Amino acid sequence: MFSSIVALSLAILAPSAYATILDVNVGPNGQFVYEPPFVHAAPGDIVRFHFNPKNHTVTQSAFDPPCVPLQDGFRTGFIPVAPGTNPLPVQEFHVPDNHGAPLWFYCGQTAHCGQGMVFAINPPAEHDPQSFQAHRDLAIARNGTAAVSPPATTYTPAPEPHWTPPTTTVPYGGGMYASHEPAPTYAVTPQEHRILVGADGKLAYSPANITAAVGDTVVFEFRPKNHTVTQSSFSNPCVPLEHGFKSGFQPVAADATEFPTFRLKINDTAPIWGYCGQVNHCQSGMVFSINAVESGPNNFAAFQQLAMRPSTSSRQTAGDNGSNSAGMVVSPSVSAAFGTFFLAGIAAAFL
Repeated sequence: MFSSIVALSLAILAPSAYATILDVNVGPNGQFVYEPPFVHAAPGDIVRFHFNPKNHTVTQSAFDPPCVPLQDGFRTGFIPVAPGTNPLPVQEFHVPDNHGAPLWFYCGQTAHCGQGMVFAINPPAEHDPQSFQAHRDLAIARNGTAAVSPPATTYTPAPEPHWTPPTTTVPYGGGMYASHEPAPTYAVTPQEHRILVGADGKLAYSPANITAAVGDTVVFEFRPKNHTVTQSSFSNPCVPLEHGFKSGFQPVAADATEFPTFRLKINDTAPIWGYCGQVNHCQSGMVFSINAVESGPNNFAAFQQLAMRPSTSSRQTAGDNGSNSAGMVVSPSVSAAFGTFFLAGIAAAFL
């Protein structure tokens, strides 16, 4: 009797006791890939996803349709990772006993699945009509339009403080989008992206460069000291954009346990540029972008470098440093609303 109980106990413990851990990198080296792109696993094995810098997800789908969340399927949600993060955040997936049927996953970030950022567990062999490559090809064929980068613009920043957009804007679905961009693609499920402003005393937005789909919300959360979220243009990073959004100064005490927020509703696909209006913060590289075209010359790195040029400081206007905006002007690109915020008319405190 005792030996039967022991045998039964060992049988129950076997899957977890002998589970294999399979490590998968999500977005390594800034690429829109999972590495490796697929694995073969037994029931009880653990697939450990390591999230590299930028902002990705692991979301379960069916073979067809790809790039669409599977009802009641596995999903990590967005995992924003700042450059230099160590150790990388990890999410685990426990392989179920589904008789070896393939499992399909993708990145839910805008356009990433359409660029082939998919993953599989136990996919059939290459010659099978439902192989991994067939799934990846289907994801690109079905969703590639939103993933195609717009043609590189020949526009270069002008030295004078007057910005001329490289393209015009046209109305679409109640919002505006740049005419050289693909038509907006609405997210299957709107997501909330959170950006920390001045976290750990750093003059930085974390993360500073994100991709958001139409219908998503971007929430800026202000940490201790005194910062702003102010819209600008690519060519004049540290100058408020006329009729752009402004949070006003948000002074936060060092021992604060509740933090003010500023929310943006994304209504189109046009890139959004912004900075902190506190004295010299923008020139120190405290800028952010939403939906920057990373494959073109007007990418986030170029925007930040332009903000940090010595000549930039002489072009910053005083409009963002002398007042705290209680009301705000809504730009054509986004609608915005305050969460919790201070109305103190403090500009230079908590430097």
